[in-house]
Amino acid sequence: MARVPYIETTNAGPEVREVYEGPLRGKPVSFHKLIAHRPEVLKTLVPFYGSVGKSLDRRTYELVYLRVSLINGCNYCSQHHIAGSKRAGVTPEESSKLNAGDYSAFSDKEQAALRLAEKLTVNPRGVGDAEVATLRKHFSDDQIVDLYLLVGLANLTNRFTDPLGADLEFAAEKLPGAVGVGAK
Repeated sequence: MARVPYIETTNAGPEVREVYEGPLRGKPVSFHKLIAHRPEVLKTLVPFYGSVGKSLDRRTYELVYLRVSLINGCNYCSQHHIAGSKRAGVTPEESSKLNAGDYSAFSDKEQAALRLAEKLTVNPRGVGDAEVATLRKHFSDDQIVDLYLLVGLANLTNRFTDPLGADLEFAAEKLPGAVGVGAK
């Protein structure tokens, strides 16, 4: 249950209603309804969120977002990206390995992105030249910047949604082999 009330369409001011009806096509989720307490943030975050990760293939995007969310134990974001990862072709076996932090089932490119995501999430000060050199084998400079932004965005949403009690908009799903979201 949300720790602050949601801003629903019925009680939204004009700035919020404009975002709800425009870019969100009348379908704001709990995340948006919480951010709507700060209309200026909602107005800028929605297009920013939609632009981050666009230089990456959808599978890499979903793997990175899901892995960060699993590391942080964020149920809300994990659930949204379990669904997204399935649509991007991630198998149940791969999801199970991802949840366990085992990257052996993934391509070298995906492994590089996942290792960066984990290190940036767990020990951001430990990320340096070696990580960028590894990423350069698989990603352009634009994509490297996008990866860093994606990991930062995932960490932001992870530290916002669950701590504010965002309600999941659909039935939760367990990852194969998981005791709970983020279980290792």
